[in-house]
Amino acid sequence: MKLIVDVWRQKAPEAVGTFHSYELDGCDERMSILELLDYLNRNLSSRGVEPVAFDSDCREGICGACGIQVDGRPHGFSENLPACMQRVGAHADGTHVCLEPLRSGAFPVIRDLVVDRSVLDRITMAGGFASVDTGLAPDADAIPIRHQDAEGALDLAACIGCGACVAACPNGSAALYAGARMGHLAALNIPGLERAERARRMNEAMDQYFGSCSGYGECIRVCPANIPFDVVAVASHERLRALWSRWPQPR
Repeated sequence: MKLIVDVWRQKAPEAVGTFHSYELDGCDERMSILELLDYLNRNLSSRGVEPVAFDSDCREGICGACGIQVDGRPHGFSENLPACMQRVGAHADGTHVCLEPLRSGAFPVIRDLVVDRSVLDRITMAGGFASVDTGLAPDADAIPIRHQDAEGALDLAACIGCGACVAACPNGSAALYAGARMGHLAALNIPGLERAERARRMNEAMDQYFGSCSGYGECIRVCPANIPFDVVAVASHERLRALWSRWPQPR
């Protein structure tokens, strides 16, 4: 099949970027978006043209590195799949495919399709971890955890940190990402000991770097980990719970 690929080219963060159009013959409909970029780069390199810079790692939907915008949508045309799992066969022969970096003020462009998503790390570094003494490995078995709590924590821990939820949100909110981080730690006994302080620190980071959640729901349509929509309320719930814990309780 033949595709016309419009790709955002930008040499440096401070440079002015623009779209370049490339016509590709011989595309296999089974190609992923990343394989399409590989094919394009081989074509460009053979002609002495600088290849397109983009991020990738596992190509199995686990690492989250491949986040780009495809036809105006984070990751691609199919819902809840990362770019490395999106197949070009979803397009008809001879159509245009538009590839650009994740569009969010929180993610500045580094080069071409590569963006800086380290701002997400600031939320995690603010409190998305357990710093209390967990003891030795056998000690973990001494604290019983209900099966449904363990499964719920694992479901939220499945977030791969790709940043698609932020790029999809009209407000640039990271509520789904932060909610998943707070929710899975709050469900477990040992990390739960720091629940209130974690909520305060992580919400402060969210307020500093991201917009507020207005419940649009665009985040769950692009999330590769299928994090449920009610998780966007976790950050606010944890914030209120942390505030309540500071007040004197009635006797």
